[in-house]
Amino acid sequence: MAKRWIVKGGESSERPKIYHALARVVDKRFAFEAVDKEQFRIYFRMMENFTGCRVLSYCVMCNHFHLLLEVTPKPKKALTDEELLARLAALYSEAFVATVAKELMEARSIAAACLAEDAEAYVQRIHERFTYRMHDLSEFMKTLLQRFTRWHNTRTNRRGNLWEETFKSVIVEDGLAAKTMAAYIDLNPVRAGMVSDPAEYRWSSYGEAMGGGAKGNGKKARAGLVRALKAHKGYAADAKHWNEGVAKEYRMLLLAEGVEQMEAVVTKAGESEVKVKRRGIKRELAAAELAQLERGENVAMGKMLRCRVRYFTDGAVIGSRGFVEEVFQKLRERFGPKRKDGARKWRGMGEAAAGVLWSMRDLKKGV
Repeated sequence: MAKRWIVKGGESSERPKIYHALARVVDKRFAFEAVDKEQFRIYFRMMENFTGCRVLSYCVMCNHFHLLLEVTPKPKKALTDEELLARLAALYSEAFVATVAKELMEARSIAAACLAEDAEAYVQRIHERFTYRMHDLSEFMKTLLQRFTRWHNTRTNRRGNLWEETFKSVIVEDGLAAKTMAAYIDLNPVRAGMVSDPAEYRWSSYGEAMGGGAKGNGKKARAGLVRALKAHKGYAADAKHWNEGVAKEYRMLLLAEGVEQMEAVVTKAGESEVKVKRRGIKRELAAAELAQLERGENVAMGKMLRCRVRYFTDGAVIGSRGFVEEVFQKLRERFGPKRKDGARKWRGMGEAAAGVLWSMRDLKKGV
């Protein structure tokens, strides 16, 4: 079963290309302390600046992470030398960038002096040494995981691969699917019982958006969530929209989906029911705040997202029926001749979204 699902045609700008990417630590051991989580965030922000991709939502847990990542299209015009060096400065040392700058300057000087096509081709090759890694999901994840592994292994005096397996990725449609996935990601620490409110968790997009300042990563986290919720409406990743209704809409979504609840469990003998409390935001607090926000959300969807729904990690492609069918046609060679269509209706834990969200995979167990 494929772990990675990637849409071909990275240079197309017809609609956003959004992925839910995740990876777990080997043996599922709890390896990440606060300093690890902070460093992982630093690294993926560096990768954003270098690759031009955009993190819309994220959560770094103790033994795994989630990224809702938009792979932006390659620019139609090639990067200038200055733009390339600015990208390199996000990921490499000053000395390394200075070396590349000198190499470019010398090549440009030769090209200007003798109009040599060879010199111009050499300049292009210098660019291509780095640009092939930009605007690409696989390259983003490969560099992020490798860099963090080296840093973590040095800090903890360990050797070997840090990750359990190759990263997983799920293709996510902009609109309802992206909005729902962002909330699913931000509610991870609530489902795990680590916090009672997603705003309290530092290493998540919502925690950073609420706790960060007007500049820096707080602003970047707000811009990412704006894009996650409103890309289908044409909104750019701009934090200025956060207080124009987006913050309220997302808070209402998180409260509705993250509230704790009591569930009845019937014993095998069928004689009695046991009340089990699911971890989440305190019911009284959520109800009071939702009343103030004039709540109007889908309760069934909220209940679904309080559970660990396999479609979010193993569904391959998530979105409307039309979106999944469109991706299916682009990836037709990955399926056998008997497969006639792509979209599969959700069931099990994901049944609340059936007919609204569809997936490429027809999951049968643990959904």
